[in-house]
Amino acid sequence: MKRSKIMEFGVGLFMLAGILGLVFLGLRVSGLGTGVSGDTFTLHANFANIGGLKVRSKVTLAGVDVGRVTDIELDPKWFDARVTMAIDDKLEDKVPRDSTAAILTAGLLGEQYVGLSLGGDPDTLKDGDTIRDTQQALVLEELIQQFVSNMVKK
Repeated sequence: MKRSKIMEFGVGLFMLAGILGLVFLGLRVSGLGTGVSGDTFTLHANFANIGGLKVRSKVTLAGVDVGRVTDIELDPKWFDARVTMAIDDKLEDKVPRDSTAAILTAGLLGEQYVGLSLGGDPDTLKDGDTIRDTQQALVLEELIQQFVSNMVKK
């Protein structure tokens, strides 16, 4: 009797560890468990085409995660996509005004994210400012269509 209770307790612990491991892996794969910890400041950027960019997509600077996309909406004035980003506040007053934002893809078919490139302007972006120089998403289907149409013309 005592042995079966110990066995049941061990099996229960094993199951609990397995479930916690699956939850951890699920959060890592989905990107929900990662992000900028602590205080952030907000930057905006307008793009003609955001491709498959989603809310909670990462924002990088020199390949390092520095923020997350918090909102995507249609700009009613310019009719392009307005992307709102929460950036680690360690970078506040350090991002030059002439910096660029590009929608990049991790690998050939990977997730899309915003990549920031710093400019050289001594003036810096403040909380709520908009990055003016942007590059839209590179859509694989459009590239294939252009390639095929160029091959047909030759």
